[in-house]
Amino acid sequence: MKTFLLLLCLTFPALTFSQQSKTIQFESGDGLMLTADVYMPHPKTAPFIVLFHQARWSRGEYLEIAPKLNLMGFNCMAVDLRSGGQVNGVKNQSFIEAQKKMKPTEYVDAYPDIDAAVTYVKEYYAKGALIIWGSSYSSALVLKYTGDHPNKVAGVLSFSPGEYFHSQGKSNTWITESAAHITQPVFITSAKGEKSSWQGIFEAIPSKHKTSFLPTTAGNHGARALWSKFGDSVYYWNAVEQFLTQFN
Repeated sequence: MKTFLLLLCLTFPALTFSQQSKTIQFESGDGLMLTADVYMPHPKTAPFIVLFHQARWSRGEYLEIAPKLNLMGFNCMAVDLRSGGQVNGVKNQSFIEAQKKMKPTEYVDAYPDIDAAVTYVKEYYAKGALIIWGSSYSSALVLKYTGDHPNKVAGVLSFSPGEYFHSQGKSNTWITESAAHITQPVFITSAKGEKSSWQGIFEAIPSKHKTSFLPTTAGNHGARALWSKFGDSVYYWNAVEQFLTQFN
């Protein structure tokens, strides 16, 4: 499998975004229209991963990642949260719409968007295991969401989480307090030097099926660690694949 993933990382970027997804919209709890890309080559009974991006970015973070997850047997949806910007040439349409509607766009304001995405996917796309995946600030929010809603998701992957929300009125343990209720399988990873940002969160998680990965190299912040332009991405992919095997 490691050889397969190495070949996958080297060859799959040649496939284009337009060949792999369709763009949809759905409402968040306050009526804001959220934009997302659905990558769904498999039946609805296949496991489904909802992908959330890091700060100042968009669903474009997953242009390369989502198709690789498809090849591993997962359907996916990459969501524009209202707190974001653009990356890989893809503008965050939810952020643009939020600005037009004069709605707040801080990290904490994106939390209801995660619930809206999970609810929408469960209704229209996912009849099998539903997994959520976050990057940077959203990686903390998906941990909080999993702890707060123990019956809604089957597992969670978190790329570079931390207690990022004190400046937005939350306590220094806002994420940790929710993570202390997670019983589902959990995967946490980050750049090598970021472990101190999430170690306390990880230790608070009572799940018997939690795992973490740190590269021996410097690594990268967030889910971009999986981008093939980084030489150590294959090691992150190996760890991700090992974790996801339990859902296939």
